[in-house]
Amino acid sequence: MPLLGCIADDFTGATDLASTLVRNGMRTVQLIGVPGPDQEVPDADAVVVALKSRTAPVAQAVGESLAALEWLRRTGCRQFFFKYCSTFDCTDEGNIGPVGDALMAALDCGFALANPAFPTNGRTVYQGHLFVGAALLNESGMEKHPLTPMRDANLVRVLGRQTRWPVGLVPFTTVEKGATAIRDAMTVLKEQGRHWAIVDAVTDAHLFAIGEAAAGHALLTGGSGVAIGLPENFRRAGLLLPLADPGALPQVRGPAAVIAGSCSRATLAQIGIARAQVPVLELDPLATPDAEALAHQAVQWAAGRLGTVPVVIAASAPPDRVAALQAKLGRDAAGALVERALADVAEALVRLGVRRLMVAGGETAGAVVTRLQVRSLRIGAEIDPGVPWTYAEGGGEAMLLALKSGNFGAPDFFIKAFTMLDGGTA
Repeated sequence: MPLLGCIADDFTGATDLASTLVRNGMRTVQLIGVPGPDQEVPDADAVVVALKSRTAPVAQAVGESLAALEWLRRTGCRQFFFKYCSTFDCTDEGNIGPVGDALMAALDCGFALANPAFPTNGRTVYQGHLFVGAALLNESGMEKHPLTPMRDANLVRVLGRQTRWPVGLVPFTTVEKGATAIRDAMTVLKEQGRHWAIVDAVTDAHLFAIGEAAAGHALLTGGSGVAIGLPENFRRAGLLLPLADPGALPQVRGPAAVIAGSCSRATLAQIGIARAQVPVLELDPLATPDAEALAHQAVQWAAGRLGTVPVVIAASAPPDRVAALQAKLGRDAAGALVERALADVAEALVRLGVRRLMVAGGETAGAVVTRLQVRSLRIGAEIDPGVPWTYAEGGGEAMLLALKSGNFGAPDFFIKAFTMLDGGTA
């Protein structure tokens, strides 16, 4: 039975976490949505339930997370992990705090650490403040995020506005001393009546120490980075056996495509790099605010170009264009328009024979995977830190699928993703 049960608040974040676990020796399967009563328990060391709850109403996010937890508990998981973005994407209303509070109550554990750090991708936490590269979170571009603008880098304050419980800090000087010091500091915070602890981390060594310190915790929360130390805890306990290749996937041939809905700086740069090497279509929802028309335009364009090189279809846009679309349609309607159009595109591309598909952006990934009726993803090799190829099951034709968080990946990510596959060209 699985050892670690995980709940992720979006689909790309789920694959990010699953990839981290595979890289550190755990066979991992990602399930799409709250598992139904007929869902078989995967043959895996870790199971990640991917929800589309990051920007859902608080009550919905809490309800779905508790339902996922209940299913994971029935499988016999020994520890649980609530995964959110490494940029702590949320609003002052939630959903990180309310979901974490509810999971703590259900597990009757009364305490959880919170750590979104992912040093490999430039996310670090120092004195409770989240940095993206050298910039504070609120100066990194995330302050302009269309759905979850992050205007405060102090995570103690951010989380404190969402939860009904006091939030403490395990600072850098303590983390530097190692697992025992971290464990003791969290014990003191819990004895002081604090139910949450933001834990500093600047290096992977810090994350391994935090993972070791939390070996006995029922619940951890954070980005995928803090999960890197968890497999070793299970190995130390004699519960996890060495594996030659925990990320082995079947080969899949066929045309390749990228669908991008993220408006992050990283994704916009990746589209720019791809434009010089492969066909790229940039949709303009502001000029054509009709999902059906946008999808028709994209499919007609792609139909004659699918073949030996990937095609890229993007509805990504810089902040001023996003703001203009939201002003015209409203924030929720603008997001729904883009998601529906790109889900229509994905469905049509699969009908046209695409079997290797990359999706950029958490909300876009959720819409696409739901439309394709994918039920589970077996996690394979990483393309870049936090983004693996996966083998999609339950959606009809076998296919390879990669779900990329908007902020992740090197500038040449789209090209690299397909050249690493056997038979892939770019």
